Amino acid sequence: MKRVLIGFAAILVLLAILALAFLPAVLEGQINRVAEHAPYEIGEDAAAKHQSLLVADLHADTLLWARDPLDRASRGHVDLPRLVDGNVTLQVFSVVTKVPRGQNYESNEAGSDVISLLAIVQRWPARTWDSLLERALYQAEKLHRAEAAAAGELTIIRSTADLDALLSARAETGKPVGGLLATEGSHPLEGKLENIQRLYDAGYRMMGLQHFFDNELGGSLHGVSQAGLTDFGKEAVHEMERLNITVDVAHSSPAVVEDVLAIATRPIVISHTGIKGACNSPRNIEDALMKRVADAGGVVGIGYWSGAICNTAPEGVVKAIRYAIDTLGVDHVGLGSDYDGAVGVDFDTSELAVLTGEMRKANFTEEEIAKVMGGNVVRLLRANLPAD
Repeated sequence: MKRVLIGFAAILVLLAILALAFLPAVLEGQINRVAEHAPYEIGEDAAAKHQSLLVADLHADTLLWARDPLDRASRGHVDLPRLVDGNVTLQVFSVVTKVPRGQNYESNEAGSDVISLLAIVQRWPARTWDSLLERALYQAEKLHRAEAAAAGELTIIRSTADLDALLSARAETGKPVGGLLATEGSHPLEGKLENIQRLYDAGYRMMGLQHFFDNELGGSLHGVSQAGLTDFGKEAVHEMERLNITVDVAHSSPAVVEDVLAIATRPIVISHTGIKGACNSPRNIEDALMKRVADAGGVVGIGYWSGAICNTAPEGVVKAIRYAIDTLGVDHVGLGSDYDGAVGVDFDTSELAVLTGEMRKANFTEEEIAKVMGGNVVRLLRANLPAD
């Protein structure tokens, strides 16, 4: 009987191990979806035009998930082979470190966190289980390991010199793909200003201030207080600017956006969003405030998911981009997919040529296409990144 019980226990342990091994893939497959569709028809002229572009995306949460970003995956939205297929020059890899239970666009308390369990299930190091800073550092390590293993196919962008080297190399050989690290909210600072330097040293060159809840820096668009920047938040913005870290106010309360605009000396971004006048969603701030971000030299990344743009079909994304150009100006609109951010989309990064095709159908000018698909993002980063 004892032998039977031992054998039964061993089977349970094996089943638990198998469940843990497959659970992350099952989970991601359910929430990072691509709608089933026939292959998009893209004319030869549009495909050639797309291959000539600098393509840049301001936001993807790929590093959160239990897969190698160098391998082509059958789930999710972004990996290196698909970035190559989509002719992506630069992908901003944002890192998620805390998400409240029952996440929604209206109101979230800061007390709960589902990423703790995800970190355990995905077998992240124990140091990440109860530290938001360590979660950010660990996800940066994932991108650094990918860069080291990519044999020149992926390079992390830390400076204008890196960016210029990337553009020069791509002009000659069509590779590598550039990756830039960003935080989804500044709660990984854990209330300590010196942690901005630690994140900078780990390669971070863009920092969101809030995510779905209020934090030490101020109020979230989806939080409880709707407050502006705290004194710590103001100090953090000044320190980010000192280090040439681009400030991202996606998910920030309107009061925080206004406070940042009042003290910032460099252009800021809203990395992934929609425009409220085109999609009246609580995910989007008012058009007039978006216009102030643009007037200060900033760039707004238009997302591809329903909460931001309402219509997720390629023509719906392009319609949102058209509205953004007409509202903010052609120099202030870019792509901000929110790929791999627990959203459903109608195309993954390998299919980005469909946007170029739809823009041509919608009579966008060549200048508009070039600026929105990546030119504006590259220009802003060159102005904001440290020189070397």
